[in-house]
Amino acid sequence: MMKTISAAALAGILFLAPACAIAETNTSETYRQLNLFGDVFERVRSEYVESVTDEQLIETAINGMLTSLDPHSSYLNRKSFQDMQVQTRGEFGGLGIEVTMENGLIKVVSPIDETPAFRAGLQPGDLITHLDGEAISGMNLADAVEKMRGPVGSDIKVTIRRGEGAEPFDVSITRDTIKIQSVRYREEGDVGYIRITTFNEQTQMGLERAVERLEKDLGNKLTGYVIDLRNNPGGLLDQAISVSDSFLDKGEIVSTRGRKPEDGQRYNSKAGDLAKGKPIVVLINGGSASASEIVAGALQDHRRAIVLGTQSFGKGSVQTIIPLPGHGAMRLTTARYYTPSGRSIQALGISPDIEVQPARVEEIQQGLRRRESDLRGALRNDTVTGNQQGQPAPQAAPPAPAPAPGTPAPGTPAPGPGAQGTPQGEDGDAAAAAANDQFDYQLARALDLIRGVSLFNTRAVN
Repeated sequence: MMKTISAAALAGILFLAPACAIAETNTSETYRQLNLFGDVFERVRSEYVESVTDEQLIETAINGMLTSLDPHSSYLNRKSFQDMQVQTRGEFGGLGIEVTMENGLIKVVSPIDETPAFRAGLQPGDLITHLDGEAISGMNLADAVEKMRGPVGSDIKVTIRRGEGAEPFDVSITRDTIKIQSVRYREEGDVGYIRITTFNEQTQMGLERAVERLEKDLGNKLTGYVIDLRNNPGGLLDQAISVSDSFLDKGEIVSTRGRKPEDGQRYNSKAGDLAKGKPIVVLINGGSASASEIVAGALQDHRRAIVLGTQSFGKGSVQTIIPLPGHGAMRLTTARYYTPSGRSIQALGISPDIEVQPARVEEIQQGLRRRESDLRGALRNDTVTGNQQGQPAPQAAPPAPAPAPGTPAPGTPAPGPGAQGTPQGEDGDAAAAAANDQFDYQLARALDLIRGVSLFNTRAVN
């Protein structure tokens, strides 16, 4: 018996010893690296050509650590943290532009509707190379965003490079208080058009108000909804879940998976469809990112909506804001999100069910053509009255040209009250669209699709 116990104890000691040794080695290596940081910190502090405060050095060191992980992790000082909190409430100061870092330059994800950046003609995919003549190269994302902010009414000169090999050009933008009305809506004939520009704390409330008003105004004529998420840069995860839930009766909306399996979360929908089963088309493009991709992916996977447009941006990661008491906060990527079917959107985006590139539509003049009724001796139609003989059968009127929710080209007049811009960025030529009376080809296709589905469903029932 004693021999058995001794053997077991010895096995336990042999098992624990390597584990303890590994732990001690890891701790030792951590302290060695921290000592290296301390040495560099002291050397910069004492020998750098200009005086630098300890706060500057520590903040930039922390930010460097976070930004080296991925384009969306960063350090927020007190001011940046406060600005971020204000922004999610739907009102903030600045240019009104969503940006990310790409190859050392600032890339425009999307300008926000009716903001200084929108009116100045910035487009998704634009690269910002200089701010007030200062090169972006070597500047981190947080510093660039901070430089773009400033007192309301002050001007900033932004240097833009648009397209491969294109010459950079300067755009002067006047900073303003950005008040985001995240949901806009209007009637498009018998279809309810709902534009969601971003996901902030007001989005779900705005969506419910839009649906209520459209139902009231259109009544029994309402055939379906177009949910426009083009150039929507994302926002709050809980609002994306809530908007998706509004149109789903059951099933998963989105799941997140972090580093540890136990940290994964699933978000499911509750009973109740705000659209009451009516057809839905979701419009997306290369400026649709993050939260807007969650909505498009959820409705697509559950076959609740047809997704139309072009490939979305492909931001499939979740950032958690972790407050640092007495300082600011850090924005840290903590998980990836997945659509109900298990698809990861990261770096791929949402593929539309029907790909429709923005286009300029030109009516073809066919001239006068003879019809059967023009022929000498043609038989009469015996199912219509005499005064209808020879008249072509009535046809449904095409949808009226609708302005697209994008950005006007540089140098073009800003849209007036209630107006919107034109298709943008890699998805279209703003100047060409403006020359074509701002006809929104993608929206026209979506409206036709809604009417076709509604007509088919009505005939199938009858």
